[in-house]
Formats: sequence, structure tokens, C-alpha cells
Amino acid sequence: MSGVRVVSLVPSLTEAVALSAPGLLVGATDWCTRPAGLDVVRVGGTKNPKTDRIVSLAPDLVLANEEENRAPDLAALRAAGVEVLVTEVRTLPQAFHELAGVLTACGAPPRPRWLDEAEAAWDALPEPPERRTAVVPIWRRPWMVLGRDTFAGDLLSRLGVDHPYAAHPERYPRIPLDALRATGPDLVVLPDEPYRFTADDGPEAFPGLPCALVSGRHLTWYGPSLAEAPAVLGRALRAARR
Repeated sequence: MSGVRVVSLVPSLTEAVALSAPGLLVGATDWCTRPAGLDVVRVGGTKNPKTDRIVSLAPDLVLANEEENRAPDLAALRAAGVEVLVTEVRTLPQAFHELAGVLTACGAPPRPRWLDEAEAAWDALPEPPERRTAVVPIWRRPWMVLGRDTFAGDLLSRLGVDHPYAAHPERYPRIPLDALRATGPDLVVLPDEPYRFTADDGPEAFPGLPCALVSGRHLTWYGPSLAEAPAVLGRALRAARR
């Protein structure tokens, strides 16, 4: 499988494959920004990939995710005779399992060091000294937050942060701002993706509440960033105090 040609439609998986088996990737989305300087054909966005361009690359395998990519696009690729591997990642253990499976499917070399380091980093995470509640927006206009069964929610829980919509029927519900404030959270967690919350865009909507501005890559990506995510996210959360 050393000559496998891979197209990735998932930024996390793009980084994982590029670092683990350089040379296998022949295409990736416009949103695949890691590793820096990745020189492959760009095939559009995660939600609107150019399927004809992907097919023209004659890939042996296309990597996708059930949340990030649309079923009709994946069906079109399969109809064109392209093999598509669709991952599902809603918890940290699931992420590690899927990553190992993806790398095996790509014919990558033996288990990469970063994957061992990522598992070790999370295994070594101490029990949180306290638990706090947080509203976790991922979009505004309209406001959308973490709901049930999300990878980001699982990571935050391991870091001692629970969110009030963990049992919501939707995974990313739209909740009016007044209702978000009314949950009485201890803090607000504002990632810089998919919506780019910043110190000037987001905290002003939650007056009187501490806000943790966190790296979206470390909160939502499942790949090499997982090795440093506990430390990076932990620092940002500890900095947000009343």
C-alpha cells in the first residue's frame, strides 16, 4: 500500500496523514492548513468539495468525516468509483481508534510517535480539582453551542468543564443569547473556529462572565494537536476566573 494516493476532506486527518506518511496525500481541502506549506492539489471546501477535481486525481482513498462532510458529495465520489472512508469522532477514545484505522488504511508506517504522545498526554491528565459549567458557542448570528455527543464536549469534560446542553436533542443547537446567559454558567468558552471568536468579538455578549478564548484546533481537531491539547486548553481555562 506504499503507493496509495489519498485525498483528505478533513483538516485533522490531513495533518495526521501528512505528518505520519509524507507523500501519500495528493489532495486536500482549502481549509486544510496543517502542516504549514502542504503542497497538494486543493479540492474546495469541506462542505462543497469539487468532486470532479477529486476524481481527476485518481485517488485510491478519500478520507471524510460524518460531521464535516456532506453525504451527497461522498455518494457522488462513490458513484464515480472512488473508495471513501468516513470517520465518526464524538469522544477522545473514538478519535484515537479512528486515527489508527485511517493511518492503517492509508498504508502509513507503524504507529507514529505523535499518536503515542497524544494518548500518553491524556492518560496522564489528573482528575480536575473542581468542575465548572460553561456555555460553549461555536457560532454567532445565530448563536450555536455545543450540544450532545460532541468531541469538543468530551475534551472539556475531561478538563473539568461541563456544559448545559450536553443532553440536548441536537448536537449543535441554536440557542438565543438570553437563554445562554440564563443557564448561569461559571464561564464562557470561546474557540477561534469554526467562528473566529476574539477578545473583541464574543466576550462583550456575556457581561460579568469570565471568558476563556481557546484554540479551536486544540479543542476540535483530532490529530497531532491532541498531544499538546491538554496543556494548551488547560492554561486557557485556568486563566478564565471570576
